[in-house]
Amino acid sequence: MPTEKGVLTDRGNVYTAYTCEEESIKITEAIDLSIRMADTVAQATQLPPDQLRLPEQETPRKNSKSKEHKEVQLVNGSPEKTALIGANLDPK
Repeated sequence: MPTEKGVLTDRGNVYTAYTCEEESIKITEAIDLSIRMADTVAQATQLPPDQLRLPEQETPRKNSKSKEHKEVQLVNGSPEKTALIGANLDPK
């Protein structure tokens, strides 16, 4: 950038700029959440006590996905060396 006393060179670090931007976004989201929470509390204080109740928690839904899997033999002729292939296997 040209100046009266010569060329001004400004150096920066992209990683530092990115992490600062990320932190700024997180702080902004936290402030927004705090403001909305304060508004909700203010509105709740204006409700009659008989209307103040917590919503009932839904019962957990069972997994409706298929439990199908395929057993594949890893070594030909060795039925004890197999692997299960499927999308919904137990992680253990």
